[in-house]
Amino acid sequence: MSEAYRSAGWWRDETILDDLRRAAAETPDKPALVCYQNDTLVVVSYVELMARVDRLAANLVRLGVRPGEVVTLQLPNSWQLVALCLACARIGAIAGPAVPILRRREIEHMTRLTESRVYVAAAEYRGFSYADMSAEVAAVVPTLEHRVLLGGGAGALDFDRDLLEHEPPPVDLDALEAKPDDAAQVMFTSGTTGEPKGVVHSHNTLYAMNKAQADVLRLGPDEVTAMGSPTSHQAGYTWNFVMPLLLGATAVQVEYWDPEVMLRILEEQRVTFFMGAPTFLSDLIAAQRANPRDLGALRTFATGSAPIAPAFVEQARDVLGCRLYALWGMTENGCVTITRPEDPPLRAAESDGTVVPGMEIRIVGAGNLQVRGAAQCLGYFRRERVYANSVTEDGWFDTGDLARDDGYGGIRITGRVKDLIIRGAENIPAVEVEAALVRHAAIRDVAVVGYPDQRLGERACAVLVTTGEPLSLDDLRTHLDGLGMVKQYWPERVEIVPELPRTPSGKIRKTVLRDRLRDQERNDDVLRVHG
Repeated sequence: MSEAYRSAGWWRDETILDDLRRAAAETPDKPALVCYQNDTLVVVSYVELMARVDRLAANLVRLGVRPGEVVTLQLPNSWQLVALCLACARIGAIAGPAVPILRRREIEHMTRLTESRVYVAAAEYRGFSYADMSAEVAAVVPTLEHRVLLGGGAGALDFDRDLLEHEPPPVDLDALEAKPDDAAQVMFTSGTTGEPKGVVHSHNTLYAMNKAQADVLRLGPDEVTAMGSPTSHQAGYTWNFVMPLLLGATAVQVEYWDPEVMLRILEEQRVTFFMGAPTFLSDLIAAQRANPRDLGALRTFATGSAPIAPAFVEQARDVLGCRLYALWGMTENGCVTITRPEDPPLRAAESDGTVVPGMEIRIVGAGNLQVRGAAQCLGYFRRERVYANSVTEDGWFDTGDLARDDGYGGIRITGRVKDLIIRGAENIPAVEVEAALVRHAAIRDVAVVGYPDQRLGERACAVLVTTGEPLSLDDLRTHLDGLGMVKQYWPERVEIVPELPRTPSGKIRKTVLRDRLRDQERNDDVLRVHG
């Protein structure tokens, strides 16, 4: 298929480093990165970024990093993270981003599996010592030779002194540089069941996913992008690192999420494009209403991972002044479906979009969503059998998601196979129930999850974040009845919580909620349940 992808223009004979060199030659002083780090504004131009990439690449070679090796990068959003990912490509190595919230168990698993030689992190970030944690990991992972810390630390190298400022011996970087079909990234999934899997992408599969999403949304070099997610997560990596660099645009990197701070940054930097889960959208709408900023530059807001209420589409337009698009994708393949500029705006509340160019989708059996195409990953790092079990004989990747035809030529996600609530012989489409519940004016956030029942196997519980108004089970049933939803889908319990547990990218951690509900069956005082 590689030749077919090349002939169609979805794969190419260049890498992101060629995009960097092109931008540095054509617009050398243009900001590639605008970073808010440690309450300090750091602007890095394209020509400066290229110089830093080469210096970091040469010093990684000095530390013994070889082509094909994984460099583990557990850094907050920063120019250092972006530059190191590019530096890995410059020497044919593989970037191994890790979100900052991961702790020893996960980092030990990742570095042991990848046999990583170098680990880079901040010495301390948001009150946690990565210096101490990485020392514990290095003591038990024999391949981990070097810990490089921003700010230094006992027994560790200092990023500025040893990677950025150190004059390395001469290195032929051009001879080491990665080829388009080489592995570029190992991105570990959240590991909600079992061990996290390391998803491997090549430079070409990353190019395919980023070209597709940029083309569909008609984005160009004048974009200024921003996100609330970590750049070490696939959403942040693609939408706010690879894509703007591919376009020759400017990416705004913000170290941590604070909606008030983000609004100020959107105004200051004249951000045109934002991507984030609906929770980020909700936060920004509330913050803008409370303390309005000039968001006149913001045109596009792309969101996924949860249903979107029609009110959000309208509020994005009326409060933030932007157009809202809904999308679906995975770490394994990036953005696969998305609503389009030519669609009616409210389509974002009805659909998860139509397939992007270069990808294919199909729904088989009882709603199982399968995909294949130019942006599909190469596999799972040293877990070939696990990946093979997810791919059909004719090359379709089984996503584990359930979907239906949206009636507009696209799809509507109805849940995950492992998240499916089976009440007796009835399948309850959790995502569709959530989409209906979130339309209630008093509901800010919702997750519908199963809880054990001796007779029926499972029943559905609605876990809600409200505007402050108490809601009973009868209130929910009246609301769903008014929307015409069949009674078999109605929740049979409701819990009100201050907030829902989420991953760094904003996805709801339903496994945490299910565990709490199972515990409640054994200890009635664990959860405050209404209904």
